[in-house]
Amino acid sequence: MALLSQLLLFFLSALPYQHLARGDTCGDCFIQSRAAYYPNSDTQGTETGACEYGTFGATLNGGDVSAASNLYRNGVGCGACYQVRCINAKLCSNNGVTIVITDLGASGNTDFILSQHAFARMGQNADAGTSLLSLGFIGIEYRRVSCSYTNRNIAFKIDQSSNYPFYFAFQIWYLQGNKDIIAVQLCETENLTCKLLERSHGAVWAVASPPSGTLSVRMLLSGSDDGDETWVVPPNNIPQNWTSGVIYDSGIQV
Repeated sequence: MALLSQLLLFFLSALPYQHLARGDTCGDCFIQSRAAYYPNSDTQGTETGACEYGTFGATLNGGDVSAASNLYRNGVGCGACYQVRCINAKLCSNNGVTIVITDLGASGNTDFILSQHAFARMGQNADAGTSLLSLGFIGIEYRRVSCSYTNRNIAFKIDQSSNYPFYFAFQIWYLQGNKDIIAVQLCETENLTCKLLERSHGAVWAVASPPSGTLSVRMLLSGSDDGDETWVVPPNNIPQNWTSGVIYDSGIQV
């Protein structure tokens, strides 16, 4: 009987450790890491991030943006949102800050290089934020969360590298939720001629010799946890005579 009690006690005491061992498969679990911050980024991020968002990437999410290393995922991670909170009990708030990935980078074995604005917002107050900035690097924990853009539909920004009608490149802005865009098709709406686009770099999808006519964009979204894949077809189309630099409203949010 004593042996049975000892075995039961051992089993129960092991349960929390089994839970922690499965933490890397838990979508709501925090992962421990380190973070640094960009120099000269007091109120915004960088305009030259690898996601190729330009000035949009510097001011997106109120300037709470970040570069990432492994989480960049060859551009698939562009636009993904993460809750990041530091673990210094004297300085750090419980909620931390929600950031958007806009760049590729690593420094000092970090997963994130935050804008100064985002880094300071992890503090309990302004003074604590200033103290965090003085540290340069800090231990953090993070998890993937849903992006949220109030009163914003998904938008298609035609990249400046586009050359009508020979080369079509664009970015997808304001994707809510926590799904990844893993494939994009561009279809001519009358005869349904479609072409599969390539992720040329960062958040830029591109195709040479695009279909002519009015264009429908089709996006394949993949769930971060369940792996489910869903094609999304926005109601608004890109006009036949599209122009580089213009932003077109998709008319939909997911």
